[in-house]
Amino acid sequence: MNIRNFKYTLIAASALFITSCATPKPKPAVKKPVTTAKTLPTKTSEPKSEVLTLDLPEVTREFRAAWIATVANINWPSKNNLTSEQQKAEAIRILDMLQDANFNAVIFQARPSADALYKSDLEPWSYFLTGSAGTPPTPFYDPLEFWIAEAHKRGMELHVWLNPYRAHHTTGGPVTSASMASKMKNETYRLRNGMYWLDPSDEKVQDHVSAVIRDIVKRYNIDAVHIDDYFYPYREYNGGKDFPDTRTWSAYQNSGGPLSRADWRRGNVNKFIKRIHDEIKTEKSYVKFGISPFGIWKPGYPADVTGSSQYDELYADAKLWLNEGWCDYYAPQLYWKEDGKQRFSSLLKWWIQENYKKVHLWPGLNTVGIAVSDKPSEIANQIHTTRNLLKDNAGTIHYSVDGISKNPAMLNTLKTLYSEPALVPASPWIKTKAVLKPEITAKRSGNNVQTDWFSREADQVRQWVLFTQYGDTWETEILSAAEKSKTLLLTKNGKNLKSVALRAVDRLGNESDYAGVAVK
Repeated sequence: MNIRNFKYTLIAASALFITSCATPKPKPAVKKPVTTAKTLPTKTSEPKSEVLTLDLPEVTREFRAAWIATVANINWPSKNNLTSEQQKAEAIRILDMLQDANFNAVIFQARPSADALYKSDLEPWSYFLTGSAGTPPTPFYDPLEFWIAEAHKRGMELHVWLNPYRAHHTTGGPVTSASMASKMKNETYRLRNGMYWLDPSDEKVQDHVSAVIRDIVKRYNIDAVHIDDYFYPYREYNGGKDFPDTRTWSAYQNSGGPLSRADWRRGNVNKFIKRIHDEIKTEKSYVKFGISPFGIWKPGYPADVTGSSQYDELYADAKLWLNEGWCDYYAPQLYWKEDGKQRFSSLLKWWIQENYKKVHLWPGLNTVGIAVSDKPSEIANQIHTTRNLLKDNAGTIHYSVDGISKNPAMLNTLKTLYSEPALVPASPWIKTKAVLKPEITAKRSGNNVQTDWFSREADQVRQWVLFTQYGDTWETEILSAAEKSKTLLLTKNGKNLKSVALRAVDRLGNESDYAGVAVK
């Protein structure tokens, strides 16, 4: 994901070591009740409140996200020597652009290489943030906390993106005593391309990465944890040589382990994926877990696809993780064009048929580097394909935000495709408290109607959906939780405002019953 090499086609391995622990099947969608809502009492008689039975339109549902890569300063911050205020200004420009294009989520890389773009007692401050590993920003602020607050202010989800096993990147400056490559030198290997890699089969590594993820989930108000395609490294990183994990492999053999080396590696990655899923849910059940593996499981799956095998090269049995439902959403990196040896639609259909547990399936799109002359048209066609195949659970993630911010044609194409705001599809298998119905008032003043609302459980609300009826036509707006009022025109396009209704939406995309008022 970070510095993409689209030649590689990875591998998904059969699950070993672990008991199957499937995510419960989602409950069938429940028809939203059309119960009525009384408005709050007002001191005036205008407008009169009535008990209403309204036929409200369905709200568009689609996951629209972009990856924000911090490794090598790909997306943010653009340089590793910016001031805190310059970093914040860049972040706000990115978020404002995405909000203006009706995106509803960002995937923010908070741990690019066993380092932290947040205050951590477990790993050092990132070189990509300050130009010095272990050095905090000055004046001090917590970048992850800032990104979360600014994303939520705009009604967008913030997913924390982590690379589990990369310990040092070639663009990350010298390996100092602050680096985890030094602090965990017995569990880390230097690859031939200069990167350092934690041993995925070492229990100390698994425990450390697990602790890092639990720490983030516990301390930050995030919406999801997201990991990408870097499990065992691509072979080219080590000059085509095998990963040098002789120490842990020998220990396994000496203990009487019966598995082949490849199966042993896959088994340890499988165990880690299941562990992370379960630990996130134990800490905060509402925090989603997303995985974005390489787009091909094995060559020939499906039959018309060729390329690399993540199962055999990265020792990642991504098919198993999806089959077992060890995540809330799955985003295979389908970074190829429709007309080629790795056909986009063929791969998407294959992953859909493997989605036994019906978790969210939101493919990653190569917005920045798809190998076609007309990138906006290709990406637009891929979004149309996802919508046709995934219906009301559609969604995509764009790699990366530079492919949008630095390409005006792409941005305009996405603005057209995303012209209507959308809620993130709900995750009915995640049990949560029902969203309390809000309360709403409307007061006519001249040619306007002042509408105010609130929820008696405000902490539950992430967004509002406001419905306004002019004549027989409904209009829909999705508003952030901070918005508590709106001045509406009494007349629009020759039609009078007839009714106003409101639903509250929680952090998982669940909607409340509506509260409504008639305007007289």
